[in-house]
Amino acid sequence: MKTKLSLSVLAASVGLAASMMAPAAVAQPKFMTIGTGGVTGVYYAAGGAICRLVNKERSRHGIRCSVESTGGSVVNINTIRQGELDFGVAQSDWQYHAVNGTKAFAKDGKFTDLRAVFSLHPEPFTVLSRKEANIAKFEDFKGKRFNVGNPGSGTRASMDELLGAMGWTLADFGLASELKADEHGAALCDNKIDGFFYGVGHPSANIQDPITTCGARLVPLQGPAVDKLVKDNSFYAKVNIPGGLYAGHPNPTPTYGVLASFVTSAKVPDATVYELVKAVFENFDEFKKLHPAFSHLDPKNMIKDGMSAPLHPGAVKYYKEKGWM
Repeated sequence: MKTKLSLSVLAASVGLAASMMAPAAVAQPKFMTIGTGGVTGVYYAAGGAICRLVNKERSRHGIRCSVESTGGSVVNINTIRQGELDFGVAQSDWQYHAVNGTKAFAKDGKFTDLRAVFSLHPEPFTVLSRKEANIAKFEDFKGKRFNVGNPGSGTRASMDELLGAMGWTLADFGLASELKADEHGAALCDNKIDGFFYGVGHPSANIQDPITTCGARLVPLQGPAVDKLVKDNSFYAKVNIPGGLYAGHPNPTPTYGVLASFVTSAKVPDATVYELVKAVFENFDEFKKLHPAFSHLDPKNMIKDGMSAPLHPGAVKYYKEKGWM
């Protein structure tokens, strides 16, 4: 009996000593990943800007933010749906279609867990042509070599919408290439294509580079098909690419476009979304300086414009604290 008691006391003592010697429990690091677009586009810059601000406060909240270059809007939304991305940048029209299970999302149905966080910069649909192609309007690309965008991007899906409204198919082009956004500028200057279509915030290095390198020209995007698209779809609006942004283009270029939006899933914890939103808006002046396309952003518009999905509760909590809701 005495031996058993001694052994019990010894075991308890060893256990107590071990617990006293063990290091204090360390919280496991938390991660968030943002899906963006091509590395030369504004989506990638936006994701990088957001992560930079989140990571500044990592010692406080323990969250490490990273950016992933992706195929763009549709890919980002689908990958969030699959649980492989936490956040993503997406055109506001494809946020709408994901919520409603239409167009590119018809096969998988409504994405009921999609949540909006905030909107970003306007994205005019931008058409650029090779100077030697002598293009004055979009219809002049019939029979020409044209880059319609990579499958899975918002640009490509919007291109398909425009072609449908015009009664065109890919067969109306002499060549319909499917290059990614960070490939089409070089292809234009190398005389491999005559033009491309791209939804992007301005000014953009992606547009600036071919204009500077080979004298590429902005092409107006207007007419009955555009009029109908804007009239029938509330997420589209007629806009101008401002004059003076690019060499040789002193006047505005008429077109139409959408807003870039920042989205997530209802499954992402409220605290994670709250910390991201707080990082952006508590450092908003710095955020606006991280890319020229952000310079005119207004928080009170960012929390309501371009939203089809419900706002995530983590974002709502911060917006209410600020008195914006």
